[in-house]
Amino acid sequence: MRVYLVIVDDSEEALVAMQYAARRAARTDGALHLLAIVPPQEFNAFAGVQATIEEEARARAETLVTAAAGNLLSQGAKMPLISVRVGEDIKVVGKYLEEHPEVSALVLGAARESGPGPLVVHFTGSYMAKMACPVFVIPGGLDDKAIEKLAD
Repeated sequence: MRVYLVIVDDSEEALVAMQYAARRAARTDGALHLLAIVPPQEFNAFAGVQATIEEEARARAETLVTAAAGNLLSQGAKMPLISVRVGEDIKVVGKYLEEHPEVSALVLGAARESGPGPLVVHFTGSYMAKMACPVFVIPGGLDDKAIEKLAD
């Protein structure tokens, strides 16, 4: 079974990547993993404040990834595996891929107008030689029809 990993955030490119991966998983009888990353918080001398900030960031990420999963389910997709991790995005994705050798492809979205984001740059750059799976970069400007065609 093919497993597609998508990094979920509130960007348009993440939505495009998720739409492509969900459609591709449906066509290949595969599965979808959704990973939300909570960036590490700046150190705060007051531990209670630090804990509250971290919990709020985690709650936002959990809400975002759960809403994304619900959206996929409403479109008839299978229930994805949902994960929320705290840390630096590149390290978190690398560690996730190490822990989940069943992942068949990392699916990232490219921004519609600006240059590639840090995940695209990292995982398609020199690190590519170390990848155990291919990286799919989906153009952020694709509409539903184009995504559907690409996923065939």
